[in-house]
Amino acid sequence: MSQVVTNWSKSSWKNFPARQQPNWPDQAALKAVLAELATLPPLVFAGECRDLKNLLAKAVTGKAFMLQGGDCAEDFSRITGPAIRENLKVLLQMAIVLSYAGQVPVIKVGRMAGQFAKPRSADLEKVGEAELPSYRGDMVNRIEFTPEGRIPDPRNIMKGYNMATATMNLLRGFTGGGFGSLQRVQAWNQEFVAASPMGRSYERMAKRIEQAIQFMQTIGIPTDTAALNQTTLYTSHEALLLGYEEAMTRIDSTEGGWYDCSAHMLWIGERTRQVDGAHVEFLRGVLNPLGVKIGPKYDLDDIRRLIERLNPDNEPGRITLITRFGMNKVEKLLPPLLRAMKAEGRHIVWSCDPMHANTYTADTGHKTRNFNDILSEITCFFEAHWSEGTYPGGLHFEMTGENVTECTGGARNIDAQQLASNYLTSCDPRLNAEQSLEVAFQVAEMIRNV
Repeated sequence: MSQVVTNWSKSSWKNFPARQQPNWPDQAALKAVLAELATLPPLVFAGECRDLKNLLAKAVTGKAFMLQGGDCAEDFSRITGPAIRENLKVLLQMAIVLSYAGQVPVIKVGRMAGQFAKPRSADLEKVGEAELPSYRGDMVNRIEFTPEGRIPDPRNIMKGYNMATATMNLLRGFTGGGFGSLQRVQAWNQEFVAASPMGRSYERMAKRIEQAIQFMQTIGIPTDTAALNQTTLYTSHEALLLGYEEAMTRIDSTEGGWYDCSAHMLWIGERTRQVDGAHVEFLRGVLNPLGVKIGPKYDLDDIRRLIERLNPDNEPGRITLITRFGMNKVEKLLPPLLRAMKAEGRHIVWSCDPMHANTYTADTGHKTRNFNDILSEITCFFEAHWSEGTYPGGLHFEMTGENVTECTGGARNIDAQQLASNYLTSCDPRLNAEQSLEVAFQVAEMIRNV
């Protein structure tokens, strides 16, 4: 049975203040695109969203762990077969490390097939004496600093839908067609990772998994089952462009209730989580599992009101709080939040985003993050939960399968001078595959202590 949401429609958000929305110059074109989009097939299905919510309910009590990761902002030009495969590959590698070494089921959620829009701190961007509208992601405008490129174009919304459709098709093919098989764990090791200390550790683990599967075959246990040869990847993105999200929202034909069929899981960003704002109004009415980013300036009473509005029935798996405090503040700011929610009996998946609050600008001018800072925030996140008797339920990364040099540190000890060698991101710096795998091994040890 779906929960009943009162005084809500999928367009009721229009009666509330909506932040971070583009200034579309051609409203008629926007209306036409959204009307067409509303007639097109969904990207995900209501039953899949319910499955994810049921899995996340297990993470509330420490019986599962969510790994959420992908690009900061997906780039239309990099929606290619090889790029999607490599991003999926590193996510699968991390999940294998966490589940095998950490001994816990891992829920795999990609920042994929829809992370095409980004919030910005200012509407305008200045370069020299020129001032133009800020880049808001490929679903809105282009990153090129030109007057033409920075005009929000509704046609980009339709292109984003088509790109997401292509991505979903490929992901479903990979995860259901044998690419995600446990018998392929050695084949996932990329060349530039395999030669590293983390790659060698992964190779040893992969061999142990292979030996276990061979033993099962030897004693007659079937190994051609879906559990060994298929995997499930759920998709997620920040629900930022409310017109797009409304157009992708459909009523479930089997059980009733509204679902935003643009992704399995949607999250609300730190800049748009106002209790009386349009984003909260929209998402309170859809039955997808939801994430909420919580930054260091949070107000506890405001968080209480927010959770009550988004999850009045206290449904396990409905709400994931994604904390992004920074390594210097997490130790102070996380415990009061944990204590308050525990005292009120709130069913929450606690996830840590160790990326956003640890961003800084290197001497070279590159926006970057340091590997040790990221790991430090994760460690403090786990320690706070151990101290408060709550459960660390997930991690939220910006990462890529490409051999980028965007974050300093890690096993190869990338320094500021090396950032320029392969700095590809159009927004925020991402962990590369090797750094991602290194994090996974470190976190697996922490999970075993939960």
